[in-house]
Amino acid sequence: MICKLAAMLLTSLSLAAGAVTSATAADLAAVPVAPQAYNVGICGNPSVLGFITRRFDYKAANYLHANLAIAEIREMGQNRFEPRDYTHLVEREYCYATAVMSDGVRRPLWYLIERPWGFAGVGRSIEFCVGGLDPWYVYGAHCSSLR
Repeated sequence: MICKLAAMLLTSLSLAAGAVTSATAADLAAVPVAPQAYNVGICGNPSVLGFITRRFDYKAANYLHANLAIAEIREMGQNRFEPRDYTHLVEREYCYATAVMSDGVRRPLWYLIERPWGFAGVGRSIEFCVGGLDPWYVYGAHCSSLR
């Protein structure tokens, strides 16, 4: 039975390979390359970025005792993705961006979005770290735990 299945699989693979035509270098050069848009997904979600901005304002005033705010968040992207499965009950997306501060300095921003979270697994958790503004190394040196 196993030999028969293996033979059928080998036959179907050889037929599929024969159906595909080989492309030459000239054929590939003639194909126009369309620009690809990168979808940042939840990393660029306005509600996530708004939460980070509001929460940083609170932390800057109450912990850093600095008159500093995030003026703009740019160049968002996903650094790593850990899907939810039977051994990991929480899905994690590790994101990065550039935070333009109110004093004009551009700083790296690292953030983590975990779902589902909260009461009965409803909601999400967002942790973030702005490079150079974590004097107690809550997220490790250079925000290493959120990278």
